[in-house]
Amino acid sequence: MPSVKSKTVTLAITGASGTQYGLRLLECLLAADYTVNVIISKAAQIVIATETDVKLPAQKAARRTFFAELYHAKEEQINVYGLDQWLAPVASGSSLAPTMVVCPCSTGSLAAIAQGHSNNLIERAADVTLKEGKKLILVPRETPYSTIHLENMLKLSQMGVTILPASPGFYHKPTDIQHMIDFIVGRILDQLGIEQHIAPRWGE
Repeated sequence: MPSVKSKTVTLAITGASGTQYGLRLLECLLAADYTVNVIISKAAQIVIATETDVKLPAQKAARRTFFAELYHAKEEQINVYGLDQWLAPVASGSSLAPTMVVCPCSTGSLAAIAQGHSNNLIERAADVTLKEGKKLILVPRETPYSTIHLENMLKLSQMGVTILPASPGFYHKPTDIQHMIDFIVGRILDQLGIEQHIAPRWGE
C-alpha cells in the first residue's frame, strides 16, 4: 500500500496560458485519492477567469471547499496556500510531498526557479523540491521559446528537473480540446507513476 508521503503532490498553477491543464491535473490527482497542496499565482487567477468558466472564490480559505465540491473530493485532500504564506509546510524541506508540478509554468516562473529566487511560495516550494532531491515537473506553455527560455530549461534539466512542454500529440486524432488537454495531463500522471486511462499510448 502506498505510504502517506507517496500520495501527496504539490501543484502550482502559474500565469501561462493553459490553466486548463493544471485544473484537469488537480481533478485527476483528487480522483486518484491523492492529497494535493495547491498554490495559484495572481496571474493564474486572471488566466483562469479568462480561459475557463471556473469562478474561483476571492478568499483563499473558500477555495478548499470550492475545489472539493467542483471535483467531488474530500476537503481533507486539498490544502490551498497563498503566495506569501511562508509558514506553509511546502516552504520547508520537511514537507511530506515528494513531488511538485508547476502546470502550466510561465517563463517568468521558470526563470525564477532556475535562479533560485524564492520570492514567493511557488518559487520557494520549487527550490525546496530541488534542494531535497525530490521530483520537480515543469510544464511550460510558450511559443516560440527564446534562447533565455531554452537556457533556463537546459539548466533545470541538468539538475534533474523534468521539462514537459504543453505540446499535445495528434496521433490519437483528438476531436476536441479535452482530448488535447488529457494528452498532456496523462503524460504528467505517467511521470508521477499514477495509473491513468485518459491519454492513449502509441501502438495501443
